[in-house]
Amino acid sequence: MTKVAVILSGCGVFDGAEIFESVLTLLALEHEGCEYQCFAPNIPQYHVINHLTGEVMNETRNVMVEASRIARGKVQDLASANAAEFDAVIVPGGFGAAKNLSDFAFKGADCTVQADVLQFCQAIAAQGKPLGFVCIAPAMIPKIFGEGAKLTIGDDVGTAAAIEQMGGEHVSCPVDSFVVDEERKVVSTPAYMLANKIMDAEAGITKLVKEVVRLARV
Repeated sequence: MTKVAVILSGCGVFDGAEIFESVLTLLALEHEGCEYQCFAPNIPQYHVINHLTGEVMNETRNVMVEASRIARGKVQDLASANAAEFDAVIVPGGFGAAKNLSDFAFKGADCTVQADVLQFCQAIAAQGKPLGFVCIAPAMIPKIFGEGAKLTIGDDVGTAAAIEQMGGEHVSCPVDSFVVDEERKVVSTPAYMLANKIMDAEAGITKLVKEVVRLARV
């Protein structure tokens, strides 16, 4: 059975993993007959956002603890993940991908990827296994795969420019589709970078999951 690692960045669109994108990813993996394990870095999240008001709250939360809300408690520390045990990786979006898994939200093209995320994703890539990135998460791809990596975040001009500055090749893409870099086995889809409703996001995420699983089974 194909086994996929899913990297979560907390819980909640403004400060963690986008919940709809995460659940749609897990559902699509089950439809493909895959086994999955959720992971998250065991670190404090950058900040906590009140999702009713959009204001920063005066409290601290842990990325892995928050991710366990989505994974129904079944989440493991990414630092302990063994790339040899998995056939693929998928990273849902949400601002947590740009605040906790990386600092792209603050530094743009000068960003870095969180150490555990970088190490695990590069280990998977080094073994020739596919990776999928959803929504804003593809902004990390140039830092993981190096110059020339092909990806999409939809059609946002500013974000695409930062990706190009990092050495990535941005490809505009509609919400219900995906972009695949065949050489690197990396797949990306815009999801809520473009989606106006959950069905919009579902279409692209389902296709991304199918492509990642296809590449894993080749």
